[in-house]
Amino acid sequence: MTTELKTIQTTILQCNCPECYSNSGLELSFKQEWKDTFWVKKATDVVREEIYCKHCEFPIYPVKWTEDIERLYEYNLKRAEKETFFKVKSQTYVIGAIAVAVIAIVVFALISSL
Repeated sequence: MTTELKTIQTTILQCNCPECYSNSGLELSFKQEWKDTFWVKKATDVVREEIYCKHCEFPIYPVKWTEDIERLYEYNLKRAEKETFFKVKSQTYVIGAIAVAVIAIVVFALISSL
């Protein structure tokens, strides 16, 4: 099973960076976790956030968030559209059809032998 993160929203924040105090470099990204297995591919409910300052090139961790950053984070989290995706892969259908065919053959063989 592979897991990948897909960016669902990126926003430039107009508030001060807690590290360098720049007012124009914060970028907030929301990434949704996607799981890809042999049978299905689906988008999970897990959403991860990342705030990065382009000015000082430093990630801003939640411990250093100010009230302004927290407020903007909550607003943008509600605004971010989380995808709902569930796809059954073609090999699932093929294996399912083969299983149904084998069961039908076994049942037919048992009925005809009586």
